[in-house]
Amino acid sequence: MILVTGGAGYIGSHICVQLLQAGHEVLVLDNFSNSKPEALRRVECIAGKKIHLLEGDIRDSTILDRALSHPVRAVIHLAGLKAVGESVNKPVDYYSVNVTGTLNLIQAMQRHQVYQLVFSSSATVYGTPETVPIKEDTPLHPESPYGRSKWMAEQILHDLSLSVANWKIVVLRYFNPVGAHPSGLIGEDPSGVPNNLMPYISQVASGKRPLLQIYGNDYPTPDGTGIRDYIHVEDLAAGHLAALTALKHSNELLTINLGTGHGHSVMEVLNAYESACGSKLSYQISARRPGDVAFYWADPSQATKILGWTARKDLQSMCNDSWRWQKLNPNGFC
Repeated sequence: MILVTGGAGYIGSHICVQLLQAGHEVLVLDNFSNSKPEALRRVECIAGKKIHLLEGDIRDSTILDRALSHPVRAVIHLAGLKAVGESVNKPVDYYSVNVTGTLNLIQAMQRHQVYQLVFSSSATVYGTPETVPIKEDTPLHPESPYGRSKWMAEQILHDLSLSVANWKIVVLRYFNPVGAHPSGLIGEDPSGVPNNLMPYISQVASGKRPLLQIYGNDYPTPDGTGIRDYIHVEDLAAGHLAALTALKHSNELLTINLGTGHGHSVMEVLNAYESACGSKLSYQISARRPGDVAFYWADPSQATKILGWTARKDLQSMCNDSWRWQKLNPNGFC
């Protein structure tokens, strides 16, 4: 059995589908603070298999002990807060959930002698990189409480792996997950105003938002807009299954980027989304935001070398799947 913390969320639900389809038994622990139980019901519809569910918070040691009293052999730890902007206003919440919650999970795993862990980290730990593509040994300079909370959790896992020989840990640094399951049954369902580009564009396409604000068109990029590494959530989910396999063969902590290895500008994403939805979308150019960088993409060669994993879906597939989800679910999982 695989325990997936935060398994009802955007990324977690897609991982659960692939775990079930690969024949794994899945136990989800989620407090539904930023997700809905309906997502798991739809996961079961897609996979044709049942999920075991415990509702609770990773800061609650009692619920963690209940979860790990099941025959769990490995944990995929996704549960956490993830909005950079929000983390600036609520830093204590981010350190509480992302750092203390991870510590609680590790301690519970030790009590129940479960030593295999795939940890959800983020490319935000790199901060503003001096060069691209970004490799795993790029110096870490997280610039927000969110990024620092992920960096702190990584440091805890690093120290743990050095002190206790039987731990097997893979840290996955995500770049920009987008898209949705091709069925249109599960996808990204942000609360309030979306923090990320593609869900915002999708709400413009559906008429929920009047226009897209593009922050800066004077960057040193081909069209002047910022470039990021967007990865289809289905490819990201496949990376977690590859990491689970890698755990069996490694005796050291592995840190691996999950990205495509190339970037797309804001205008490229907008144009691809217009092609997906079949209409022109309104946008407005605004001034650059403080802290934004011109370009940012991964070197995913370690993922290929160690995990045998490569991102397969292109930008148009990401937009097509995102639009299908948005069109079929204009109000998300409600």
